[in-house]
Amino acid sequence: MISSARKPDRLQLLFTLLGGVVLLFIVAPLLAVFLRSSPAVILETAQESAVQSSIWLTLWTSLGATLLFAIPAVPFAWLLARHRFPLGRLVRGVIDLPVIIPHSAAGIALLVVLSREGLLGGMAEKIGLQLTGAPAGIMAAMAFVSIPFLIHAAHDGFKAVPERLEKVALSLGASPWRVFLTITLPLARRSILSGMILMWARGMSEFGAVIIIAYHPMVTPVMMYERLGTFGLKYALPVTAVFLLVSFALFGLMRLVAGDKDVT
Repeated sequence: MISSARKPDRLQLLFTLLGGVVLLFIVAPLLAVFLRSSPAVILETAQESAVQSSIWLTLWTSLGATLLFAIPAVPFAWLLARHRFPLGRLVRGVIDLPVIIPHSAAGIALLVVLSREGLLGGMAEKIGLQLTGAPAGIMAAMAFVSIPFLIHAAHDGFKAVPERLEKVALSLGASPWRVFLTITLPLARRSILSGMILMWARGMSEFGAVIIIAYHPMVTPVMMYERLGTFGLKYALPVTAVFLLVSFALFGLMRLVAGDKDVT
């Protein structure tokens, strides 16, 4: 009996050690960035106008892409959650493609349609809008690689809403549109907000697709790569540290706004 009682403790200890290895693998590289850069250098880098402009560009383009593409993505997620239709599995597989394919390949694929010779790029140029080498192209690249996170999170949120609530409201005379806005959407809002946060964060971190669409203006991931290649690790580390601090602060704030709580 004593031996059997100790088995769960040993198992928990083993899993805790394994979890510690995972956490160390995540934290150690991030911590090393700050240990290799002095606070004075980080502060000086944060005051550079080029760095500030790059961070601001990264933040607003990623946020803009999230808000813009949430307009079609959230209703689409509801459609996937509530209705079965032919080739549904194929559609879900297509949604996952941006996560699976190399992001440099995604950038090249986007370039085909966003360049002046491409369908969208040619149409945009006729109305005076440039897509490649411009914030609009950056937003498209960010949205392409990150939109699956929003769709999946919203889909799970809509799935968790009991359909009987919607049916009761419909039986009482409410229109489908009103049911969606007053019942379904509010009940799924936390999942949707979490998905939007993940989409925003993923867009902020994108490099491979963005650098092909727009090397300039330079988002922060591209700036870090440019300084590493041009000046070496010593000059790339402070920019990395500044961007990590901004990312941590914003991500933590948005998690609080979304109402995430510890479930333990």
